[in-house]
Amino acid sequence: MRYAYPCRILRDEEEARATGREAYTVTFPDVYGANTGAWSREEALALAQDCLDVALGMYVGARRDIPAPSAPGEGEVQIAVAPIVAAKLALYTAMREQGVTNVALAERLGLQENAVRRLLDPGHRSHITSVEQALAALGRTLVLEDRAVAEHPEASVSPA
Repeated sequence: MRYAYPCRILRDEEEARATGREAYTVTFPDVYGANTGAWSREEALALAQDCLDVALGMYVGARRDIPAPSAPGEGEVQIAVAPIVAAKLALYTAMREQGVTNVALAERLGLQENAVRRLLDPGHRSHITSVEQALAALGRTLVLEDRAVAEHPEASVSPA
């Protein structure tokens, strides 16, 4: 699955009236709980990926399925999770689909269960090769792609 989600960045008129400052809200229609705010559109775009990474990490922590991204609608921009987060989400999803527990994967990899827990934690720093090895043990692989940045950077897809 491609972990790139449509994002709405809207001017927050109520906040602007209350504070006299420009303000924006960031929401991801496909990812419950993925929302943040910023004082400029540029800042909102900069915060969007981190917001998405954290929200999807909460799905992992709650042992919920990762939602599939929809196509971006009019006025929406597509935001991709960080590459290591995409790898960890792919591992988490493969384990769920195959019914493989942390303990079972740890046995396959010759690791302790807590090492697998760290591989699944989007907030934990892991080496991409470790996540790739875990995916290979499940018969999966990563495919990365890069794309040229669109004329309007705010409408581009972050590589994932």
